[in-house]
Amino acid sequence: MEPLDVLVMTPVFDKSMPSADDETLRRIAAVSPRIAARDGSALFSAELRGDEHAREQLDELLARAEVVYGLFLPPDLCSRAPRLKWVQTMSAGVDRFAETDIWQSPVMLTGVSGIHATPIGEFLLGLMLMFAKKAPLGFRMRQEREWQRYLPTVLRGKTAGIVGLGAIGREVARLSKAFGMRVIATRRSARKETRSRYADRVLPPERLAELLAESDYVALTLPLTPETRGIIGEKELNAMKPTAVIINIGRGGLIDEAALVSALEEKRITGAGLDVTAIEPLPVDSRLWDLDSVILSPHIAGGMEDYEARATDIFCDNLERYINGKRLRNVIDKKKGY
Repeated sequence: MEPLDVLVMTPVFDKSMPSADDETLRRIAAVSPRIAARDGSALFSAELRGDEHAREQLDELLARAEVVYGLFLPPDLCSRAPRLKWVQTMSAGVDRFAETDIWQSPVMLTGVSGIHATPIGEFLLGLMLMFAKKAPLGFRMRQEREWQRYLPTVLRGKTAGIVGLGAIGREVARLSKAFGMRVIATRRSARKETRSRYADRVLPPERLAELLAESDYVALTLPLTPETRGIIGEKELNAMKPTAVIINIGRGGLIDEAALVSALEEKRITGAGLDVTAIEPLPVDSRLWDLDSVILSPHIAGGMEDYEARATDIFCDNLERYINGKRLRNVIDKKKGY
């Protein structure tokens, strides 16, 4: 029985534990006696720090690997891993791989679409509530030791506009409905106006301007592709209500950031909740840091305490399918970008 070499490179968030979780490796190996699961996490981390010896050791593991599972990929992966047939990434968005050799190769790429619906849905509704209850004003008053009553608003009766009615968008729609909101959304596959279980109106992408004009909260839940890059620019921001808030949990490249800053400074819109920005980390000289109308978070909306375990659930299911010659779940269409 020919062994199946699986190289695991999970993200190292805890520097005191620079290796993949033992339970992750055990679960992968348990899928089949054929599997030889090897951990390259620490070597990859060391290579990124410039350790040439670690690079050489990682090259030895890559040369044997048929499958790679992880969040980030080493440079020149295809030339370093000539036996590679499949990469399972721990993320849903794959735009960061578009400029790598894997994008032009026959190597299959799969993601974990759907895993983020709950944490990002909750995060996005949390941002809506923070703006409705004017939490930034409360935080600022606390820092200044100021006690001045103000009038919050409610979500009930407001309109949530969801740009991209995928797994995350549908969860945002469900939660918005639970708060008594009206929901309007765009969906790439829509050819005419329809409705769905949690969306009062589902529009084709070319009717984005209608969504923007009607929405009190605009949520961007799209992947970043050549088609969606810069989907929100000056024209789109001008189409929004002056009382509206835009929230981006997709990718920073969805918004023309200079146009957004101008719209906020000129009070053409009321606020922006940004978990993602065009450049990450956000440069210290970005004007976004100084705007009271902006809530920033460091690309963590999809995080949850059992993320690695849930991503590994998807990988192990796909790994069993791979061994049995079945179609894998969440295969990335490299032409579409998702």
